Amino acid sequence: MVFEYAPAPESRSVVSFDSSYGLFIDGEFTDGAGTTMKTINPATEEVLSEVSVAGEEDVDRAVAAARKAFEKVWSRTPGSERAKYLYRIARILAERSREFAVAETLNNGKPIRESRDVDVPLASAYFFYYAGWADKLDHAGFGPAPRPHGVVGQVIPWNFPLLMLSWKIAPALATGNTVVIKPAETTPLTALLFADVLRQAGLPPGVVNILTGAGPTGAALVAHRGVDKIAFTGSTAVGKGIARAIAGTRKVATLELGGKAANIVFDDAPIDQTVEGIVNGIFFNQGQVCCAGSRLLVQENIHDELVERLKVRLGTLRVGDPMDKNTDVGAINSAAQLQRITDLVQAGEDEGAIRWSLDCGIPTNGFWFRPTLFTGVSQSHRIAQEEIFGPVLSVITFRTPAEAVAKANNTPYGLSAGIWTEKGSRILWMADQLRAGVVWANTFNKFDPTSPFGGYKESGYGREGGRHGLGPYLVEGTTR
Repeated sequence: MVFEYAPAPESRSVVSFDSSYGLFIDGEFTDGAGTTMKTINPATEEVLSEVSVAGEEDVDRAVAAARKAFEKVWSRTPGSERAKYLYRIARILAERSREFAVAETLNNGKPIRESRDVDVPLASAYFFYYAGWADKLDHAGFGPAPRPHGVVGQVIPWNFPLLMLSWKIAPALATGNTVVIKPAETTPLTALLFADVLRQAGLPPGVVNILTGAGPTGAALVAHRGVDKIAFTGSTAVGKGIARAIAGTRKVATLELGGKAANIVFDDAPIDQTVEGIVNGIFFNQGQVCCAGSRLLVQENIHDELVERLKVRLGTLRVGDPMDKNTDVGAINSAAQLQRITDLVQAGEDEGAIRWSLDCGIPTNGFWFRPTLFTGVSQSHRIAQEEIFGPVLSVITFRTPAEAVAKANNTPYGLSAGIWTEKGSRILWMADQLRAGVVWANTFNKFDPTSPFGGYKESGYGREGGRHGLGPYLVEGTTR
């Protein structure tokens, strides 16, 4: 049964954007030396604001401000005092959560329900969590008196703009580093609003600097000689470029890259719960999630029943206005991403997989793609090997646990996986065999500040989150 709902759009009045933004350097917004670019709402293509494009001269200024703040202020600030700033930031984010949720949805296209209930609360939670570590670094397992690297250059993606900002900035500040961060070119607005949070919290100038721009800005930041460490989340192709760029230098890096997660369903799994987990695994945030369960591995004897139940459930998804709290699937973030999804779906059809897409209306403006699943998919198909980063699910069958493991591990990636079964011993055996940084059991896409996150193979290296997430921001101590 499909339930009809009256529209219930979230109010836009809780957030206002300036007509233009400069670069946040040394505690102030300043004009950039380069050009500007427009940032839009991908659901409507409405221009929301205009932001500066930072050039090499601007990167120089930001790194110099971060270096000065590190040497004069932040590296000399006791952990207990750094914690107070992080607690303030966490509380302010929680207090302004509605404003940030609306801003995130407007600039990203994700449903307001996800911004409001997942992204912003988690962003605040990461600052709370790392505030607790700031004065306990001697006991975190990285040797006595571990030291910060210095100036950290951070480049974050467009799929979780504020949440990825918190994953990067919170541990960096807790460990005594200063930051120059570049948000994605299509989603800079919550990072620019965050600058106001920093000033509200009284963070010393230069400790966090925010540069907007596109690929060349990120490349200039990565290559800058004054940056000691790089933290990047994004595509595998760009991650490889960063690894090449810093090879032979003193810089260290944390790279969180692409994925092609297997969501593995055995015939003893509770089917209703499993269907919900599959839907959450791939259609959360329109599938624009590096750890999305984009490959559904189903035990052969339940394939037909599961696919039919899945189609019935997909028929109830609401695609449309991201500002409507009843919406399940929002807009694709950009025209370029929509084209990539379209091309890979066409490749799936050309290679012989069977396509099924939700029969639903979509808005005429903006960037949209209907939830889609493919059956008859083989391991060699591009839709089984390449990261689509969209609301597209590829269904593959298996007969034995060993076959499931072999197929799950048969991609260049190793970021995440899911297991659905009632047998605890099977979960433990599978988790040990799967080459994935995160393995969920009878659930999917669950995140917590206390849990580390990261990948193997072409999904990158290093960990973020939890105690493990402190390590990449510290130089291990030896003796006092």
